Amino acid sequence: MPSLKDLAKECGVSVATVSKALNDQPDISPATRERVRAAAHRMGYMPNAAARSLKTNRTYNLGVLFVDERQSGLTHEYFSAVLDSFKVEAEKHGYDITFINHNISGKSMSYLEHCRYRNVDGVVIACVNFYEPQVVELVNSEVPVVTIDHVFNNRMAILSDNVFGLKALVRQAWACGHRRIAFIHGEKTAVTENRVAGFYQACEELGLKIPEAYVREGIYHDADRCAAETKALLELPQPPTCIIFPDDFSALGGYNAISEKGLSIPEDVSVMGYDGIYLSRVVKPQLVTYQQNTAALGRTAADKLIELIEHPRVTLPEQIRVSGKLLDGGSVSIL
Repeated sequence: MPSLKDLAKECGVSVATVSKALNDQPDISPATRERVRAAAHRMGYMPNAAARSLKTNRTYNLGVLFVDERQSGLTHEYFSAVLDSFKVEAEKHGYDITFINHNISGKSMSYLEHCRYRNVDGVVIACVNFYEPQVVELVNSEVPVVTIDHVFNNRMAILSDNVFGLKALVRQAWACGHRRIAFIHGEKTAVTENRVAGFYQACEELGLKIPEAYVREGIYHDADRCAAETKALLELPQPPTCIIFPDDFSALGGYNAISEKGLSIPEDVSVMGYDGIYLSRVVKPQLVTYQQNTAALGRTAADKLIELIEHPRVTLPEQIRVSGKLLDGGSVSIL
């Protein structure tokens, strides 16, 4: 592997000039900077990670705290897409990622202790119990943190616009003539609170009176639980004509429950999902759903975390909302 000296000889400049060019120092002309970088790319030069760490006081390693209580792990299409986008963007900036957990070689440690053990420069937090004491400890520590879909006071947060998403679904159902709209939401989280608020806001704006029995608690990514809630809705004296599910995967439970009742989608009952994962495009009938912008969520989380790390004095914590889009399908009838 070529060294800084090899690069300097190739470009006819000093080692100091090469170092300044690679580190984007302002006292190097743009032409020299580009010439050195072109030579580095051509010769396959890679900076020594240990040397770079000593010089910048950074490890170029980002932590990812991802705890999925449903045990679906990275097969959870929504979160895997967000984290993949995060990884791609981090790598563009020269960072690696490390998953944060409770155990190292059988030794139990807190999330904060693991971050310090791995010496990560910062952490993105997604899909955890944000009220868990160890999570709160990490958020309140000196480690730069960006959260996804949860807001902590004075911390950077990247949020999918869940209020807007639910309002878009309700308005679409209303535009198709539905007035008896039910909502099976997920377990109690900040995401759920925003979606429930969006549901009721849209209903109020449209003048819809929603019975309490139409709003039921399911579990995210749990088709069986949502199937049971669907059956309960269908057994009401006046069942809904349209049901919104907490996510596209859970909507499969609704599809099954409706079929077991001898009913058809959308002729007898209309169905809507949330997330816009690949499954929603291949299920029959194709699911009307709200697609979250996973690429923008992950990319923005990486960019903002790196800003916090590299420019801590000028980067202010903020809440950034990312909107998605409504995807059409054949699961909603026009009344």
